[in-house]
This record gives sequence, structure tokens and C-alpha cells, in this order.
Amino acid sequence: MPQTIDYYFPPSSPFAYLGHDHFVAIAHKHGAKVAVKPVDFGEVFSASGGLPLAKRAPQRQAYRLVELRRWAQYLNKPMNVQPQFFPVGGNLAATWILAASELDPAHALTLAGAVGRAIWEQERNVADAATMELIAKEAGLPAPTLAARAQAPEIAEKYAALTQEAVTRGVFGAPTYVVADELFWGQDRLDFLDRKLAK
Repeated sequence: MPQTIDYYFPPSSPFAYLGHDHFVAIAHKHGAKVAVKPVDFGEVFSASGGLPLAKRAPQRQAYRLVELRRWAQYLNKPMNVQPQFFPVGGNLAATWILAASELDPAHALTLAGAVGRAIWEQERNVADAATMELIAKEAGLPAPTLAARAQAPEIAEKYAALTQEAVTRGVFGAPTYVVADELFWGQDRLDFLDRKLAK
């Protein structure tokens, strides 16, 4: 029976963007299912003691930029570590990703990757509905269907429920991958996730 990876992340996370391709490859290698679960990390931080970027100490903010540049170079991924549209609200993108998940879980993973590229490579505003429509179309997804479904109350309820689920399961940082209740925090822990799935 295929293993399932619960994937908790805010759509705007730079580290989710950096890890996305490697994560997808690992899941594919092991034939694992991915439950794509975008969540509101403002709520997660409130529950776990984390701080939003703007409230972190200057030293931490500066080192974050060093790490982003370091990982982007190591992974050979194009990245503007201080893009025009960041910080950016992730709620709209999250509802689109959840709408895509209803059609096909693979669509949600595709759209999550496209959203990350839009922010960190292309400097696009994913909090803008028209921009999200273009991103979805470019990803080969049915943008009108997703636009309509993303506005449904059930999608907002699911987003809130997944956020609470993340808090309940002990998620505190992004991205977090969970297999059989074991947490792997950060794209720099993907090798450990790979080993877990291989057992």
C-alpha cells in the first residue's frame, strides 16, 4: 500500500519553493501519495511561538537571506531572495491549491510549484486573482473552474481545518512533511524523508 506524505506549507514559503522539485522527485521515486495541505502560518506561529519575518531579530533576517542564496546556488535554482511581491498574502493561492486538489491531488502539487516559481523566480503577485488565473492557465489547469471553486465557503472551511490540523500535529515551521506521524521540518530534511520512505 502506498505511503502518504502530508505536506504542510504556506504557498509563499521560499523554502517550500526551494525544496519543491526534490520533494516531488522523492515522492515519485517511492510511489508515495502526497496530501497537499496549504495552511495559514500566521495561525501556526501564534500557536507555536514562531514569529513572522518582519518581527524577527535583524540578525535572523539577515542570515535568512544568506541561507536562501546559499541553497538556491547549491540547488541551481533561479531565485530573487527579495522579490517585489514579498511578503505576500498566501490565502488566495491556498484556496486555489485546495480547489485544484479536489480535481486531482497531482494538480494541487503542480499549482503549488507554479505559485512558488511565480513568487521567487518571476516576481508576480499571487495575492491577485487575475495573476492566479494566468498562473493556473500556464500550468495547464482549468483556471475558470478553479477560480469559481476557490471562492466556495467549503474551501475556506477546509483551509481553516487544515491549519488547525497542522497545529494539533505539532507543525511549527515551513515546509513540514509528515509520514506516519513523524515530522520532517524544512527542505533541508528531505534526505531524511527519503530514507524514511525507503524503509
